[in-house]
Amino acid sequence: MTSRVERCGGCGRQLWLPRQAVAARCHACRSVTSFPSSSQRWAQVYGSVSQPHHNVVTTVPSNYVAAGPGNGKYPRQGCNNYYIDQPRPAWAPPPVYGRKKALLCGVTYNDTNYMLTGSINDVKSMWFLLVRMLGFPSDCVVILTEEEKNPYRIPTKQNIRTAMRWLAQDCQPGDSLVFHYSGHGSRQKDYNKDELDGFDETICPLDHETEGPIIDDEINATIVRPLPRGAKLHAIIDSCYSGTVLDLPFVCKINGEEYKWEDQRIPTACYKGTSGGIALSFSACSDNQTSASTSAFSGKDVTGVMTSSFIQAVKNEPCLTYGRLLAAMGDAIPSLMPNDTDVIQEPQLSASETFDIFTKQFIL
Repeated sequence: MTSRVERCGGCGRQLWLPRQAVAARCHACRSVTSFPSSSQRWAQVYGSVSQPHHNVVTTVPSNYVAAGPGNGKYPRQGCNNYYIDQPRPAWAPPPVYGRKKALLCGVTYNDTNYMLTGSINDVKSMWFLLVRMLGFPSDCVVILTEEEKNPYRIPTKQNIRTAMRWLAQDCQPGDSLVFHYSGHGSRQKDYNKDELDGFDETICPLDHETEGPIIDDEINATIVRPLPRGAKLHAIIDSCYSGTVLDLPFVCKINGEEYKWEDQRIPTACYKGTSGGIALSFSACSDNQTSASTSAFSGKDVTGVMTSSFIQAVKNEPCLTYGRLLAAMGDAIPSLMPNDTDVIQEPQLSASETFDIFTKQFIL
């Protein structure tokens, strides 16, 4: 049987799989990882949205095993990984027009001891900014929250992955994409040695306790690397440890009117840039900081400090440069922070290429 090698989205180990597999459970960390489908598989998924959703679980032959430290890179006996045949979602991706698409994901983790109250409000505020103020067609904005009635719009790991693939699918020169995430973030050991600090940054879907987080390597591969020349992606990530969660090559460090770009690339690591387009990410904080929520923006509803400062700056100053936007966010955050917190939160800008942040205009 022909095979291919994929990487576990949970722990980063290599997985040896049959060529037709589209998802697999890692024998080491037990997380299930789905893999980007070809255009033919994508057409198959969305070709018949009226059919019910089925997951057909098929056992992988016993000689397929996750390769990693201690077991080499070759198939061997004694593995209980499995792969899942391609599912058929019950909703069709929205049509694309106007060259603007957005994915807004807010996770509140209802009925847990780590529940967040502001994530849905962040998504609603971002939707209003994009659709009512910046001209994004409402049909081209996908929302994933726990308030959604459609089960495929709930922010599970599989649904977020599917939606990220939709965001980047068939991207053309001139397209403008937005990815907004508000929820918990985390970090884990870097297994493929492509991080300067030795940690992969992650976002935490609703079912992260059972399915695992989504790591920065996968986010980069899904929505950054496919960007063609002339296309752009803006990510607004409101979570802890989110400084380099898109794994972009350059991070901007700003101090008043001075700034410098720090190169995050490792010569031996895989390429983390685009296919000619530009990707930019505004993150709530650096990779070793946490983020906070506030009610100061609206006076009543709780929102993320980072999302609030971003929206406030864009509304107040229509012709912002990237440098001015980053500075305005940094100036606003201290006044939005809760009085009883000692969290230090510094917004971050990362990009697929360097540029003059005080002359380049911010345009979504």
